[in-house]
Amino acid sequence: MTRIALLDYGMGNLHSAAKALEHVGAAVDVTNDPKLIAQADKIVFPGVGAMRDCMQGMHEAGIDEVVRKAAFNKPVLAICVGMQALMQRSEENGGTYALGIFKGSVKRFADMGGLKVPHMGWNQVHQADPSHPMWKNIEQDARFYFVHSYYVEPEDAGIVAATCDYGLQFCTALHQENLFPARVREITFLGNRCRMSFELNHLPGHALTAEVGSQDLPRLGTPDIFVALPPGSLQVFA
Repeated sequence: MTRIALLDYGMGNLHSAAKALEHVGAAVDVTNDPKLIAQADKIVFPGVGAMRDCMQGMHEAGIDEVVRKAAFNKPVLAICVGMQALMQRSEENGGTYALGIFKGSVKRFADMGGLKVPHMGWNQVHQADPSHPMWKNIEQDARFYFVHSYYVEPEDAGIVAATCDYGLQFCTALHQENLFPARVREITFLGNRCRMSFELNHLPGHALTAEVGSQDLPRLGTPDIFVALPPGSLQVFA
């Protein structure tokens, strides 16, 4: 049976989320215990309320770093403010730093004629890839219920899994497969291409190499990077 850690840091409707997960056959631990979170097969990261309270609650519970690490080695479902917390920064509360797992920000809906903020009510969600397992048994442009004043704006449009229109087209779901923390060792420039040597943090001492166009080379202010490896893309030979 799949064991899921439902993060309890003082934010979110934990009872309803736990019952929904149990209904589909999961064993659920409602917890802020770093050991249980590390042992879980999957993590659900809920959230309701303000970003500053979310980050403070996580820090006080001692699970902010646990979540950062877990996001790179097991499936994580982040909901509402939980999804917003995956960004670098939010405009809420005059500006609040978030977990920084994805590059991007959380923005407030601008005042628009005829449209109220918060965005509240049913609205259609357009799936970027309807064949993805995330959308199993959910039809394209199905309606979901929204109550929010802020939305995420990732820098990488490639991780946007769905969008919705409310005065502007905004991101309603993100998806990133197999994201790993890594560290750059060396970069060699080969004309208009670059060869980058790096190590996955979980496999120190084992260098991997990637060739990319110079325009695709990440802007490195630090040797610490994140590497996305879609299923089947990494082959290891002894």
